[in-house]
Amino acid sequence: MKHLIALVWLANGLLAKVLNFVPRHTEIVANILGPGYARPLTILIGLSEIAMAVWIVLDRQRKPTAILQIAIILTMNTLESVLVPELLLWGYLNPVFAVLFCGVIYYHAFVAKADHGVVKHP
Repeated sequence: MKHLIALVWLANGLLAKVLNFVPRHTEIVANILGPGYARPLTILIGLSEIAMAVWIVLDRQRKPTAILQIAIILTMNTLESVLVPELLLWGYLNPVFAVLFCGVIYYHAFVAKADHGVVKHP
């Protein structure tokens, strides 16, 4: 499950923001923070998301990392839903998908058993 979560961060960071395959992300940053530095800020956000993906795959500090992810996702989506709902992929439904993703993150960190490849003998 950690690889699926990391893949979401990696795709959004690398493909959508750094490589600019989804220019809407730069538009969102431009509308919220101003157009002057929208592209560099979008790249920095994307690089942060790539770093998050790497951290998730390393599987260290799973619970604090999950709390951080959930806080980032809910903050981002709340701001975007209030300030630029017309630029969101699913409009006002975006928070629904964000909360669902937060649920997956929560489940992975707090409910699912951690498996670090340790062989358990009966």
